This record gives sequence, C-alpha cells and structure tokens, in this order.
Amino acid sequence: MSTIYWITTLAISGFLLLSSYTYFFSESTINGFRDLGFPDFFRIQLAVLKAIAVIVLLTPKIPLYVKEWAYAGVALFLITALVAHIAHQDSIMIMILLLVLFAILAISRHTIYI
Repeated sequence: MSTIYWITTLAISGFLLLSSYTYFFSESTINGFRDLGFPDFFRIQLAVLKAIAVIVLLTPKIPLYVKEWAYAGVALFLITALVAHIAHQDSIMIMILLLVLFAILAISRHTIYI
C-alpha cells in the first residue's frame, strides 16, 4: 500500500479516535451532541463504531470487503454530521472541516488498491 494511503488513513483514524474520545469525555461535545437533537445512546454507539472503524482501517490483514464497509460507515457518519450541522446552523468552519475529512476519506479509500 502506498504512502498516500497510510497518511490519509492515519489522518482519518486520528480524527475518528479523537472524536470517539470526546463523545465519551468532553462535556462540550456531549452537550453539543444533545443540542443537535441526538440521544445519548446514539452518541455512545457512534463512539464505539468509530473505534471499530479505526481498528478495521489500520489492520492490514483485514479483508478489503470489510474495509469497504468501514469506509461506507465513516462516509455515512460524515454526511450525517454535515446535514446535522447545516440544520443546526453551526459555523461554516465545521462544515468545511467535514468536507475536508470526506475528501481525505475518499483519497484513503481510492489509494487502498494502489
């Protein structure tokens, strides 16, 4: 696998781990999640699924079709987050960050086969 794959995969994995951590331990993130209208059980589910996605994406021996599901899940999360933040009328910077992360995810996914 290429250097670009590992750089983009590590970047998206770092974001997912940080996000997962804040879903559990950051009061501002927890309150922000509630402000968006999501229940606590969904926040916890997302945190766990993000951690699982990191394991799947970073483990080389995992079959590619399993990695494809992880990419799909992360893409769905990013799209859902974008829609939620637009609906909540949050800062444009959050939306730009989500679009940049989506681009990084797409590059990681594309370079997995190179």
